[in-house]
Amino acid sequence: MELAASHILEACNFAAIKHRDQRRKDACKTPYINHPIGVARILTNEGGISDVAVLQAALLHDTVEDTDCSFEELEKEFGEKVTHIVRECSDDKDLPKAERKRLQIEHAPHCSHEAKLVKLADKLYNLRDLEQSTPEGWSAERVEEYFSWAAQVVSGLRQACPPLEAELDAIFKRRGVECVK
Repeated sequence: MELAASHILEACNFAAIKHRDQRRKDACKTPYINHPIGVARILTNEGGISDVAVLQAALLHDTVEDTDCSFEELEKEFGEKVTHIVRECSDDKDLPKAERKRLQIEHAPHCSHEAKLVKLADKLYNLRDLEQSTPEGWSAERVEEYFSWAAQVVSGLRQACPPLEAELDAIFKRRGVECVK
């Protein structure tokens, strides 16, 4: 167990360094690192996940997409398995936003089980965040569009982690958003 904790803390430290100057778009300007830590916490505490590679990938899932980190650097530091999971969870920022969102819906059913776990926890964290606070510059319509889009992504992630899916379903129900089960 000590080795597992060490590997998870290495990923947490790496992510903290990479995200050190970033903030969430909420009113409090929360440090960005809270997000990947929260995603990992959801996986362990609510999803019952203890797979070290999945937890490392949860901590690292936004490093390539949102920082100067490359997949090569990630693989050198954390290996092929973790990098593969992160790659499946990463958008290609060179594509237009609408295309990235479309591809997330399209690719969700075909992701590895490990990537589905990270994606479910990521969506759960983001939707809970949106229920608490609207990001700066977001209209009510944009928030509703995000919930509808997230439901489409989650529909493709089914059967990966029933406890997380139940939490997401409860959010969708509260918001009046239909999610295919």
